[in-house]
Amino acid sequence: MLKWLNENLEEFLMVALLIAMTVIMGIQVFARYALGASLSWSEEITRYLFIWSGFLSVSYCTKKCISIKIEQFVGMFPRRGQAVFKVVNHTIELIFFFYLIPYAVLYLKSAFESGQVSPACGIPMYYIQAAPLVSFILVAFRIIQRWIIEFKIAVKKDKEEEGCQH
Repeated sequence: MLKWLNENLEEFLMVALLIAMTVIMGIQVFARYALGASLSWSEEITRYLFIWSGFLSVSYCTKKCISIKIEQFVGMFPRRGQAVFKVVNHTIELIFFFYLIPYAVLYLKSAFESGQVSPACGIPMYYIQAAPLVSFILVAFRIIQRWIIEFKIAVKKDKEEEGCQH
């Protein structure tokens, strides 16, 4: 179960959110054009699902190493240099997200203390405003995973080079 969660958590949640958004907006379109009635809650729920989807996508992209990169610049380095560059990059990213986590906690805390609820559905806003905190923690975890993978690759390449020299 843990292996499945590690490999599929973000994908599963994003697909489920996308399906939910599609179904809800389909019901809204049907209600508006076929029944002549608009649903007051559909756009609000879809917006909140979209927010969660957007924050989860950051973790997904981190896990898959999908980001804006300068591949030609990284490609100029030898293999070991590329691994070192990636480890340094992951370290900077990790520091950045560790920096953001306390602010996400404060943001969530203020939402919880305010007692604010959404206008149409009455959903406590802290459910929606928990998305940054959950995302930043997941991203930090995924960066640590990528860092370990790159470190293992660098060590493996060192051992291969030592074997070639003897």
